[in-house]
Amino acid sequence: MALLRRSSPKERPGHDPEGRMPLMEHLRELRNRLLFAIAAVAVGLIVGWIVSGPVWDILKEPYCSTPQAKQLTGECSLTYNGIFSSFFITLKVSLMVGLVVSSPAWLYQIWAFVTPALYRAEKRYTVAFLALAIPLFALGAALAYFIMDTSLAFLLSFNLDDTVATISIEDYLDYVLIMVVIFGISFELPLLMVFLNFIGVLSHGTVAKHRRMVIFLMFVFGAVVTPGGDPIAMMALAAPMIVLFSAAELVMYLREKRNPQSEFDNLDDDEASPLADDSTPLDDDSPAPRSEEDSGSAR
Repeated sequence: MALLRRSSPKERPGHDPEGRMPLMEHLRELRNRLLFAIAAVAVGLIVGWIVSGPVWDILKEPYCSTPQAKQLTGECSLTYNGIFSSFFITLKVSLMVGLVVSSPAWLYQIWAFVTPALYRAEKRYTVAFLALAIPLFALGAALAYFIMDTSLAFLLSFNLDDTVATISIEDYLDYVLIMVVIFGISFELPLLMVFLNFIGVLSHGTVAKHRRMVIFLMFVFGAVVTPGGDPIAMMALAAPMIVLFSAAELVMYLREKRNPQSEFDNLDDDEASPLADDSTPLDDDSPAPRSEEDSGSAR
């Protein structure tokens, strides 16, 4: 456990020729990459603070589209409590922007730390899937933003008579963040299925066997994780997940059809492969003994 495998020893001259390095050196590298990632987020936070005003105008637009947003003052209004609340709200918005702006830097630091432990084929897969993961997350986040006004209008439509909705900025930001993160991560799940299939962990047969259960669980997942559990957000989350799941299953099927499993893929690690029954030593160059049938046919 003192040594961990590294697959690119040429990049680090002086290390073990097998590509291994001490655990403490791994921890030092992790520390350095964390510092670079934190520095990138800090720079992104500064950028986010500068553009926090326009970003907030975009974030509050779904709420301002609801009729309940104008009940308090006749204009779109959200409330906050406390002297320092406005500062921390601006900081929260800036941090959200900073994480997005600095994502190429801290994603690269994660990639650079994990890459040496991967084989060449695994590196190719992870690069391709990372290139697809970012737009898929952005697509999920965009869908969450566009259905947010309908979802909010549904949730706020249950107000009692003679009551006014006073939504705090903290609650609204939490709602926006939860919706964006949940939709973004949910759109990554089918991609994860394909990745596991490519590295040989998950087969298409297993997915096809449990297809109905997976689709049912997607609706349950959409009902549980969406804030408020409203049916609009649930359907908006479950329907694209089912489409992406079907696309992922098709990719898995086509891949396995093009690259069928060999006769040894279904064997356990401890199970012997069906080799020919030949007791001839490997270093024996003499011809194998002929059977009686062969001798009779030769005569």
